[in-house]
Amino acid sequence: MGAKTALLAFADGDLRPALLSATPSTPAVAEALVREILPGYAVTLVGDSTLDETRPPDDVTLATVLPGVKLLCDSRLVLDLPSELPAHLYRAGAGRRIIMHGMHSVVDWLCFAVWEDGNLVRSLSLSPDSGIEENIGEPFEFERPYWEGEHPVEPVPGWPNQDPYPLPFHPLELGEAALRALFGFILEGLPKPDDVDADAVHMHEFHVADPTGEEQAAREAAHEQARRVMGLPRTFRMGPDGTMQEISGDEF
Repeated sequence: MGAKTALLAFADGDLRPALLSATPSTPAVAEALVREILPGYAVTLVGDSTLDETRPPDDVTLATVLPGVKLLCDSRLVLDLPSELPAHLYRAGAGRRIIMHGMHSVVDWLCFAVWEDGNLVRSLSLSPDSGIEENIGEPFEFERPYWEGEHPVEPVPGWPNQDPYPLPFHPLELGEAALRALFGFILEGLPKPDDVDADAVHMHEFHVADPTGEEQAAREAAHEQARRVMGLPRTFRMGPDGTMQEISGDEF
């Protein structure tokens, strides 16, 4: 799986009808939303995009305003602990449903959360390395088969020294189910007839950067720390006996 998301929505109800009949908002309306949600940032309109770019690059925000829905894509808007949603985002969603969905295939991380009229009703954040970081509220119906063991992660044939997967399901598999249930579309897998076509939902693209440069510097420092912790990448290939064998650098 290679799916990545960073979605935050403020909605009067179910997102699916609004996205299915999406009429593009004007750039000015979308820009006003971006400035409200990311105050103090330098905002510049770049052009157009679509909802299938669910996790844009650093310093890029996608936004649209539809009847009954305000929707943004930006990695700064999804949290390891969704319950720590900043106060100004609570205010932006006053009287509405707030929906967050974050997924990153590099570390198999997933978070999603739903607030109803300012009250957190469900939050989940987990990955195989960090475990369950947050699990608040009763699981939604679409989650139950995963928690009940109906979607276990099976060992990869031929891969050596495999420990049991530390979670009862793969986060990205549940992430796709959550994406369909909460936003009406999926990124990977077979679409259903009533799924939203994310590529048909117009989004405005903005360059949105911290004018002080502090955020960019902190991000680069975090990336460098991660590179030091992770070390050099390891490469494997299938051996003659059908098992995966690590390749040393001089074998390339």
